[in-house]
Amino acid sequence: MITDGLPYRQLGTARRGAIVCVADHASNHVPDDIELGIAAELLEQHIAVDIGVDGIAEPLARRHHIPAHLATVSRLVCDLHREEDHKGVVPMESDGHLIPGNIGADIEGRLKRFHRPYHEALSQWLEPQDPKLIVSLHSFTPKLATSDEDRPWECALLYNQDDRAARHAIRMFGELGLNVGDNQPYSGKELNATMNRHAEAHGRAYLALEVRQDLISTRAEQSRWAAMIADVAGRVALALE
Repeated sequence: MITDGLPYRQLGTARRGAIVCVADHASNHVPDDIELGIAAELLEQHIAVDIGVDGIAEPLARRHHIPAHLATVSRLVCDLHREEDHKGVVPMESDGHLIPGNIGADIEGRLKRFHRPYHEALSQWLEPQDPKLIVSLHSFTPKLATSDEDRPWECALLYNQDDRAARHAIRMFGELGLNVGDNQPYSGKELNATMNRHAEAHGRAYLALEVRQDLISTRAEQSRWAAMIADVAGRVALALE
């Protein structure tokens, strides 16, 4: 739910030169004055929210001292992980589902209300911290409704031009016995909007991490992954020094 009318919330205590977490798709909340015109059960699916991400970010912030900047609005209302001029910033369809309430929507109004405040606050949050590593946390569905292909990777690292941190993390997660995707199931060359803006543009190291949703559906699984992510992120940060 949106807190104090803001499209984001922040957890944990910011510390200069630490590791931080950013989660653009951490909520399935739809404000009362926006009607998407879809079945309620779709809001519990991957088209509306990165399932499990909120449950990982909470222990990252509270137990592992990795503060987090989290979205509080569904990606179906405004996709905060898209550039303002991207055709999917207010999506009219997702994985075969039409979003009729977004057809003819006031895109500029959604950008002004959700997208810009989210990213302006993120910029202001990151600047004084000067983080040594940003963990951009997402999750992906094991299989799209519009595809017959399974996604076997248990987690994946995405990157655009800067793959410094990703290369270390791919190796480290692999050493834990995981099937790790290298710019899979999609490429950070195409989908990296938030890290392009807040990391690559400033020379900040980052891990754009995707975790498969069926592995993080319970509190116990989320806590386990939070511990793994904190450990790998810490070792990556050391490797980059």
